[in-house]
Parts: sequence; C-alpha cells; structure tokens
Amino acid sequence: MNPIVEFCISNLANGSQKTLEALERDPNIDVLEYGCLSYCTKCAESLYALVNGEVVEAETPEELTERIQEFIEENPLF
Repeated sequence: MNPIVEFCISNLANGSQKTLEALERDPNIDVLEYGCLSYCTKCAESLYALVNGEVVEAETPEELTERIQEFIEENPLF
C-alpha cells in the first residue's frame, strides 16, 4: 500500500502545483487532487497537503516536497 498525498485545487493554484508534479513522478506515492479539503485557513496561509490524513505545511513548494518525503519516511504505513 502506497502513502496517499492529497491536494486541494485552490492550494495547487497558490503554489503547491510544483510539489504535486514532483510527487507524481514517484511510483511509490499515490497523489490525489480534490476541489476542497476543508482546510481553508491553512490553504489561505501556506502551502499544504494531507499525507495519509495528516496535514503537512510549508512556505515553498520545494520545502513542502521535502517535508512530505520526510513525513512518509518517519511514518511508514506498516
């Protein structure tokens, strides 16, 4: 079972698109997009994604990608 990373389409427009594109290249991560994830305050304030249901935030797309990868390494599914 692969880790699941979920993105809000509004947050993609705010800058997390680069992170989505980077993660989509990894066959060991399932990446999903939604119209809204109901984290509107976080969405307006920073870049974020849900990783296996947990919020991971950052200021830049590069930092978000790094934090997501770290979160996955530190929180294996098995």
